[in-house]
Amino acid sequence: MKLRIVLADDHQMFRDALRSLLERTGEMEVVAETGNGLEVVNLVGKHQPDIVCMDIGMPGMNGVETTRCLLAADSTVKVIALSAYSDQRYVLDMMRAGASAYVTKTEAGEELLRAIKAVRQNRHYFCADVANVVTGALFGEGEQSKTSAQLGPRERHVLQLVAEGRTSVEIAEQLHIAASTVEVHRRNIMRKLNMHNVAELTRYAIHSGLAPS
Repeated sequence: MKLRIVLADDHQMFRDALRSLLERTGEMEVVAETGNGLEVVNLVGKHQPDIVCMDIGMPGMNGVETTRCLLAADSTVKVIALSAYSDQRYVLDMMRAGASAYVTKTEAGEELLRAIKAVRQNRHYFCADVANVVTGALFGEGEQSKTSAQLGPRERHVLQLVAEGRTSVEIAEQLHIAASTVEVHRRNIMRKLNMHNVAELTRYAIHSGLAPS
């Protein structure tokens, strides 16, 4: 039986390339794909894949929060992080969220196939650049970003939605909280990051990989 894969990335051309790569092996089937983090959990529930290849910067909900929500709903599925970034903060955030592997997009050919083979055997996998980052983290080298160090999961999600241009009312509806609570989160985020307007928050969210560029 073929390995069932869901692709989650907001770039259609990249998804097309991944689909071609995976299905060319004859051992894998892409059963669903999406460019929106909010759709991933529903797709996994519907299609029951073995693995999700997950981008970090997606609209709706970034890959870190999506991974956390996905694994809370289904602990059997494996998540492989795919990102343009190899910074320590992204790698550690994804692994803490429950990802089993991390591959940079520039190495998403044979490295991705090796990562899939590893997670099928219940092993973790990192491409070469990311392995160096993880080693540095183990030995206390490098620093996490302000986002990882200072903002909680809900604040990071609010920051992403603010960067996407959502109003406090829209954010409140999506997160099922009061609009006044959203405003409190916004003020706390600005205070922690020492920023004073939405434009600064948006630039920061994009630079940090919390929102798509």
